[in-house]
Amino acid sequence: NERQPSKIPTKQNIRKALKWLVYGCQPGDSLVFHFSGHGTRQKDYNHDEVDGFDEALCPLDHETEGNIIDDEINDTIVKPLTRGTTLHAIIDACYSGTVLDLPFVCRMNKEGRYTWEDQRNPSFYKRTSGGLAFCFSACDDHQTSADTTAFTGTNVRTGAMTYSFVQAIQNERRLTYGHLLNAMRYTIGDVSKAHGASQEPQLTSSDKFDIYSRPVVL
Repeated sequence: NERQPSKIPTKQNIRKALKWLVYGCQPGDSLVFHFSGHGTRQKDYNHDEVDGFDEALCPLDHETEGNIIDDEINDTIVKPLTRGTTLHAIIDACYSGTVLDLPFVCRMNKEGRYTWEDQRNPSFYKRTSGGLAFCFSACDDHQTSADTTAFTGTNVRTGAMTYSFVQAIQNERRLTYGHLLNAMRYTIGDVSKAHGASQEPQLTSSDKFDIYSRPVVL
């Protein structure tokens, strides 16, 4: 129903918005990129992916213009981040676990605590220009994400990940990354069980840090 052509989520408009987001970023800037829509994965042709697939976002015109793959997203909004600049990406889409191509992935160990998995590729190590990048994703790279009416009480569907993220941010003060991830996992888990699907929210980062002590500041 969007009437302004510049706000329709076409590939060209999304590309422009991503470039606008980081243009002229300076120390102290806190940037947020939220995408709620379709995601996919496709064959990795430059061999920088551990699983052999690029993760991608699907713009409205993806059938004719193609997807926006993780390599491009990293080049556009991760690499330009200068020292003192912070980016938070919230990606509510299928196959979105590493869609920013950040090198460190938070995984839950057998003891039920999150630890960092180093996915740096010596030949394709992708880094910022001194800034910090964090990405909360709806699910792992091989999983799909759910839309649901469970949270609205109406026939209006909403992304389970987006809802769980907003609820956690609103309901808890001085929320740490670990507590936020757990809160999202708990909320999404109820929806996943109802749909018979597996959906684990993911956190990736440009740097390792203690997720149980660092507060989330958007």
